[in-house]
Amino acid sequence: MDMQEDRITARLSAAAHHETKVTDGVSDAAQTATVRPNQPKELDMFADDDNDDMFAPEPTTGPKKEDGTQAVRVPEAKQLDRSLLDDWDDPEGYYRIILGELLDDRYHVQTNLGKGVFSAVVRAIDTTTNRTVAIKIIRTQESMYKAGMKEIEILQTLAEADPEDKKHIIRLERHFEHKGHLCMVFENLSINLREVLKKFGRDIGINIIAVRQYALQMFLGLTLLKKCEILHADLKPDNVLVNERRNQLKIADLGSAMSADENDVTDALVSRFYRAPEIMLGIKHDYAIDMWSIGCTLFELYTGKICFTGSTNNQMLKAILECRGKIPNRMLKRSEFWSQHFEPDGTFLSQEIDNVTRREVVRRMNITRTVPAKELKARLFASSKGLSPADAKELNLFADLLDKCLAVDPVRRITPTDALKHPFISRPGPVPPHNIR
Repeated sequence: MDMQEDRITARLSAAAHHETKVTDGVSDAAQTATVRPNQPKELDMFADDDNDDMFAPEPTTGPKKEDGTQAVRVPEAKQLDRSLLDDWDDPEGYYRIILGELLDDRYHVQTNLGKGVFSAVVRAIDTTTNRTVAIKIIRTQESMYKAGMKEIEILQTLAEADPEDKKHIIRLERHFEHKGHLCMVFENLSINLREVLKKFGRDIGINIIAVRQYALQMFLGLTLLKKCEILHADLKPDNVLVNERRNQLKIADLGSAMSADENDVTDALVSRFYRAPEIMLGIKHDYAIDMWSIGCTLFELYTGKICFTGSTNNQMLKAILECRGKIPNRMLKRSEFWSQHFEPDGTFLSQEIDNVTRREVVRRMNITRTVPAKELKARLFASSKGLSPADAKELNLFADLLDKCLAVDPVRRITPTDALKHPFISRPGPVPPHNIR
């Protein structure tokens, strides 16, 4: 299987190199999206969050760098005296990032990259190698420390199974503790796929050549996860990082990852817009949940639109029903939460907010077939006008792959190995040079 994957990778990489050129560090594959007329307003996935660090010194700003971070004057590296601060942490347990600090007598902090639920992230220079790294600094809560140690164990398992670093999973270089915080040192990458979309494909998506390249690499990552019997359980554009040239990606942020046998029923696993229907219905999950998330991500990369949106699991299920059709009875029979969303005869109970009273109401909907305008293929072609026959054929192949990635029944969902064999990924011949937009 590895030899086949290598051949696919080599062919796609060669084709992409032949057909795209790098301008200011960005390939044409990411630049080919052109602005289309204004379309109906959809959920804005690019709203900027306020992630300013109130404890960082006021920087002297300069022009923005290629990776989108602001150039600042970084103080000379130094260890900080504990007596200078009453507390190294903020009230929520995040470490107070100080530019110029030297972590572990080795890492000179350059940039505060922001924070998530579990940690803050900084970019730093490793003074022993003069290389740039990213450091995840875990919050001080005991549960998060344990989660961090579990992530380290998973990352080490994946690295041991991929010694040549060919499967596109982020590499953990080492870990240490700093003032009560677990710190994880990662290879440095540029930006995530959400930022790629924001910068190069807002509302319109990116070129299908780039989508194919990214799809191949994500499927390779899934093969390694499955080989090691690990579920990522939070795949989405935010958790996939790319290099500066935007031609290589790594699956990252395995803080929610787990062994495949840790499949206790919960309806809150995975970020909601990328959550597979079996999770919302309360069915024991497996590797197929990650393939669903990848399918949602690929649709988003090509169209610039989130595939399924909803403010609750119930409204997510409604969106899935309208796009993908009726949920099979065999799934409902295995579901622990089916009665929250369906009547015994299969009628869907849509839990909505009344526009006038602002109170929750339940609408009974007999959704037995898809809504034509909301079907995957219709939405893909609606975002691509004026296609040549060759382009239309290419988009049909992509639509077929997504149809298999987003099969409602996880038993029928395509596996990573079969996805690598799909004609959209593996068909012979060069990648067509057409710009599909």
